[in-house]
Amino acid sequence: MIYRQKYRDRIDIICQVLEAASGDYTKKTRIMSKAFLSHSQLNRYLRVLTPGELISYDSGAQTYKTTEKGIRFLDIHNQMDEMIKVPTDLGSR
Repeated sequence: MIYRQKYRDRIDIICQVLEAASGDYTKKTRIMSKAFLSHSQLNRYLRVLTPGELISYDSGAQTYKTTEKGIRFLDIHNQMDEMIKVPTDLGSR
């Protein structure tokens, strides 16, 4: 079976990181595997998301968690995504 890789833009990757860290505090390795990122890639995104207060870091446990601001970001992104979805059968006529 052949899988097509979909191009992900920065916003898509940010959303995947935030979704991976939503819920309980999460270790980096779990976020990396859920968001399909390398360690260096994840670090680059965390350096943006943490000061932007979209994700919080617990230095004692070395874990991350999506903040309320991050959850709002995800909700708004998902709403906008739904608004601009193009029906898949549009081009079949």
